[in-house]
Amino acid sequence: MALFAIMTLTFFDVMGRKLLSHSITGSLELTELLMVAVIFGALPAVSRHDGHVQFDSLDAHLPPKVRAAQKVLVALIAAGLLFGLGCLMWKTGGQFAVTGETTAQLHILKAPFIYAMAILCWITAFMHLAVLLGDTGATPAGNEGAAL
Repeated sequence: MALFAIMTLTFFDVMGRKLLSHSITGSLELTELLMVAVIFGALPAVSRHDGHVQFDSLDAHLPPKVRAAQKVLVALIAAGLLFGLGCLMWKTGGQFAVTGETTAQLHILKAPFIYAMAILCWITAFMHLAVLLGDTGATPAGNEGAAL
């Protein structure tokens, strides 16, 4: 829905600029906030399906035990970094809430968006751990028909 909202907003903003020489006030701010929803909202699902971009050119040359250890290490690092990022975002959200930080044109409070980003980072961190434990019930990306 957020991606469709971005497309619709962009369409009407461009049409307004081209036909009426006037863009939609705050369209850039709305697009930025909607991009937060698109990107951070997708992170847990992408992680659940192990769908992140992966460099696997050397995997065929590595022993299975090394690949397994690599998978564990990458999942733990990703989970740790996402958890830490979530903590930093939560702290920033708190600072923004105290100062009442808003967007420049539409004066939308930023704190709720920063808090949501933190929560989604934490959920994504737990998804990495769940994938590591094989407890997501999801089929890895690219293997949709493999379970049949």
